[in-house]
Amino acid sequence: MDLKLPGYIRLFIGLIIVVLVVTIMIQAKMVLAPLLIAVLLAVLISPFTSWLDKIGIPPLISVFISIIALLGVLTGLGIFFYNQLLGFAGELTALEARFGELLDLLNVFITQHVDDTAVPISFESIQKAIFQYLYENIGTLTEGIIATASTITVAFMVPIYIIFILYFRRFLIEFVLQALGSENRQRSEKIIHNVKNVVQNYIVGMFFVICILVVLNFIALYSLGIRHALLFAVIAGILNIIPFVGPFIGATLPITYALLTMDSLWYPIGVFLCFYVIQLFESNLFTPKIVGGKVAMNPLMTILALFVGNHIWGLTGMILFIPGMAILKVIFDEIRGMEPYAYLLGDIRKVTKEEKDARLRNRIRKIRERLKI
Repeated sequence: MDLKLPGYIRLFIGLIIVVLVVTIMIQAKMVLAPLLIAVLLAVLISPFTSWLDKIGIPPLISVFISIIALLGVLTGLGIFFYNQLLGFAGELTALEARFGELLDLLNVFITQHVDDTAVPISFESIQKAIFQYLYENIGTLTEGIIATASTITVAFMVPIYIIFILYFRRFLIEFVLQALGSENRQRSEKIIHNVKNVVQNYIVGMFFVICILVVLNFIALYSLGIRHALLFAVIAGILNIIPFVGPFIGATLPITYALLTMDSLWYPIGVFLCFYVIQLFESNLFTPKIVGGKVAMNPLMTILALFVGNHIWGLTGMILFIPGMAILKVIFDEIRGMEPYAYLLGDIRKVTKEEKDARLRNRIRKIRERLKI
C-alpha cells in the first residue's frame, strides 16, 4: 500500500533533507571534499586504467601506473606555479612604488577638480593595506602552503582514495546496482553510464577549453609586451572553471599589472579588449562545442551552486558543485518523480529537437495561411 502525502508535507521533508545534507557536508568537509575530488579524478582516468587492463597488465600495476601519470601532471603544474610565483614576488617592491605614484597622481587630480577640498581617503593607507596583503599571501603560496596540516592531509588522502576507487571500481559499481534493486538494474546501469560520461566529458572538455584559453591569452599578453604573460594566461585559463567569477578575476590580474608596469593606458585597455573577445569565443563557441550540453545549467542554478559551494567548502566547493549539479541533473532525469528537479537544473536556453520541429511546423502553417495554399 502506497502512502500518499500532501504536497506541502513532501516539500517540508525535502527541505529537512537538504538542511541535513548541507550540515553533514559542512561538518565532514575534511573527509568528503578529498573523497569527491578523488572520485572525479578516478572517473577521469578510469578509461586509461581499463585500457591497461585490456593489454594484459595486472590490475594493481595498471592502477599504480595511472596514479603515477596523474601525479606527474599535477606535480608539473605545481612546480610551474611555484617558479612563476617566485619570479612575480620579486617584483612586488617595484609594483608598490609604481602603485604609490599612480595614487599620488590620482590624489593631485582629485584635489584640483573637487573644489580644492582635501581628499577624505588616505591613499597611503590603502597602498600599505593592499601590498601588505600581497606580501603575506605570496609568502604563503611560495613558502608555507605545503606546511599546513589540511594540505598535507589532502595531498596524501586523494591519491589513496583514487587507488582504492580504481582497484575496486567494478566492485563498487556492482554494489550500487544491488543496492538500487534488481528490478531497477537496467535503469541503474544507464544512470551510472550517463554519470560517467558527464564527468569525463566535463573534465576532458574543460581541460581542452583551458588549453585553448591559455594559448590565446598568452598570445594576446605576449603581443602587448606584458611580462609574466604565461603565468597570467595559465591563471586566467584555470580560473575559467569557476563560471562568471573566474573569468573576471582572471582578466583583472593582467589588467592591473599592465596598469602598474606599462607607461600608457592603452596597454590595460588592450588587455581588457583581448580578454573580452576571447571570453566571447569561449562562452559562445569553445565551451558549448567542446564540453557539450550535458553539463549545461541555467544561470540561476549556476550562481546558486557557486554561492552554496563557497559557503560550504570555499573555493573547492565552487569548483566541485558545478559538475556535482550536472550529475544530479543526470540522475534526476532517470528517476520517476524527479523530472521537475532535473528541469529546474537544466539549461532553459537550450531548445530541444522537438521544440525546433514544432516551431518550424508553425512557421510553415502560417506561411500557407498567408498564401492560402
